[in-house]
Amino acid sequence: MVALFPRPRAAHPAEPHLIDLAPQILLFLFIAAFVAGFIDSIAGGGGLITVPAMLIAGVPPLHTLGTNKLQSLFGSSSATIAYARRGHVNVHDQWPMFAMAALGGALGAVLATIVPGEVLKAIMPFLLVAIGLYFGFKPRLSDEDRHQRITPFLFGLTAVPLIAFYDGVFGPGTGSFFMLAFVALAGFGVLKATAHTKMLNFGSNVGAFLVFLLNGVILWKAGLIMGLGQFIGAQAGSRLAMKSGARVIKPLLVITCLGLAIRLILDPTNPVRVTLGF
Repeated sequence: MVALFPRPRAAHPAEPHLIDLAPQILLFLFIAAFVAGFIDSIAGGGGLITVPAMLIAGVPPLHTLGTNKLQSLFGSSSATIAYARRGHVNVHDQWPMFAMAALGGALGAVLATIVPGEVLKAIMPFLLVAIGLYFGFKPRLSDEDRHQRITPFLFGLTAVPLIAFYDGVFGPGTGSFFMLAFVALAGFGVLKATAHTKMLNFGSNVGAFLVFLLNGVILWKAGLIMGLGQFIGAQAGSRLAMKSGARVIKPLLVITCLGLAIRLILDPTNPVRVTLGF
């Protein structure tokens, strides 16, 4: 997942090697990443935890974006490995979609300063509420596959890069959007959709990470420590999801969508609140 806040426009960000975090802060970030990895491997929304945690820890916004992508790689790859080992996603067959997700994520990160981030911040809470309600009230959601509305080729050519592009530009709710696309368009069951979501989220993370890497805005110590927390948390979360399937994924997905929407609405910089004077 990407940041909850718009991209900073500082022309000369602080050098990563000049930013040193105390051991207790690194421990705090490790715990936050573990919780985020656990939740994200099931329902998405890990960035709702890791991005505010890094900002609270005093990490500059631009470095928060880059470091968040580094640690997210561990969580999404960990969940992908866990689901692949149990046969819920065929990694070999999904490489074309993975590549499209990586391309979309990279383009989104490159064009982040051009895309109207304030507009995205304004509409995202309402879209997330709609997704939460869809999964909350849609009857007969299960782990069984259903009729697909578009072909895998068209799905990989349209939905995948578009959602991944959004991940690179803004990010909150990317996992929820992938889940919705897999269930509503590709006809996947909930567990299968979750497994494939993590692989494509891994792809978009790779693409965006490379862009931030080239811009030199990654705190490697913090990112790797958080990555360890993400990896462990994602292993635990994915195992719970595979054990319980739709029974645990569906409610957690609804809660995550609504929680993320509330978090965005409560952000003092949210354009809707600013416009209405709240």
